[in-house]
Order: sequence, then structure tokens, then C-alpha cells
Amino acid sequence: MAELVFFSGTMDCGKSTLALQMDHNHRRRDRRGVIFSKFDRAGEAMLSSRLGLATEAVEVDDELDFWETVVARLTAGERIDYLICDEAQFYTPQHVEELARIVDELGIDVFAFGITSDFRTELFPGSKRLIELADRVQVMQVAALCWCGRRATHNARIVDGVMVVEGEQVVVGDTGDGTGPVVDYEVLCRRHYMRRMNSAAAVLAAASHDVLPFELDACPLPGIRHIEPS
Repeated sequence: MAELVFFSGTMDCGKSTLALQMDHNHRRRDRRGVIFSKFDRAGEAMLSSRLGLATEAVEVDDELDFWETVVARLTAGERIDYLICDEAQFYTPQHVEELARIVDELGIDVFAFGITSDFRTELFPGSKRLIELADRVQVMQVAALCWCGRRATHNARIVDGVMVVEGEQVVVGDTGDGTGPVVDYEVLCRRHYMRRMNSAAAVLAAASHDVLPFELDACPLPGIRHIEPS
């Protein structure tokens, strides 16, 4: 039976790496698939991982119709056994419904990979619909780590080194071009997300005599000194 499976987690937990590995494994067993992605770090029409692996993909935009795209390929004689859908958090709810229809009516497996919630801890529309419709939601087993060493559970947006919790939901990171603010992302545990303490803020706090020891962490970043009670 074909399935719609959503592999979810924070940044840095190996989602894209697993997507590439799954595609490799299926192709070794003579299965044929199509890879889709959106806003990949390597650029348009690519699926890449932070480990340096990459492959070509079909770029997803809001106008793309998964059902029509797959049916057109099948009609042209192409064989499709599965779809790999990376960065699925950026897909529209309609995209997810089209993927579910492909599973149900065409018997094609769909493996979707994406972040569950945004930098405001709100569900992405695509992820929300995947959670609602997927046959299985599988949380990634590779734990991304906060700067303190705890398991990271939240994605934080950093603008010019400062964590922010307001703004547009989708902003591509590493956008500093010398003319505007530098946008980056960092994974944090819930404790430090709620305290708005990213790694840069922790470094500054550790150097301040106004910060109490328990306000930092027992496992600070390299270079952060422990503050002894006076």
C-alpha cells in the first residue's frame, strides 16, 4: 500500500540527508522516483544537505500542480514509484492535498520532509496539512543540539546577531549582502528559545556580572566562562 509519510524535525536534524539517502536506496532497488524541493540552500531546482551532498530536483512554486505534473509524466510513459518532497513546510495546503490524492488514486509513495514550526513556534501551513493528512508522521531520530548541549526543539531567526520573534514567516537565511540586515537561523532548546538567548546572546551574558549563574547553563559554549557566586 502506498503511503504519505511526513518526516519532521528542526533544522540540522538530517532531513535533506535522509531524503537523498532514501532516493538512493529506492533507485538501487530499481524503483523510479521524482524529487521536488523549494527554497533549497543550494539554489533553485536542487536538493542539498549540509553534508555537501546534492542532486537536481523539480522546483516547487505556488502554481505547480502535483497531480497534473505526475499524471502528465505517467501519460508520457514515465514510470513513477515514489516522490521525494523536500522543504515541504513551504508547500501550500493545496499541494499537500494533491500529494495525498497521488497516494490514494495512483498508488505512488510520497515521502515529505520538512520543519514543523517556524521561528515564532507557529506551524507552517504545509506542515500543518501534512500532519492532518499523512498516513504517518515520523520525527527525525538525529537530535539537533542547542548551544547549551540540550536537544534543540525550536528554530530561531537571528537578525544581525539578535533573535527576533516577529516578521514574515518565510525569509531565506544567509541573506546578508552588505546592504541590509544579516538573516540567519539557529536551533535552540525550549528553555533558551523562551529566554530569547541564542548563542551570541549567551556569550554576551556570560561576560556580564549582572547575570546570575543559573541564568546561563551548566554546559556553555566554548569560550564562555562560568560565573562563580561572589
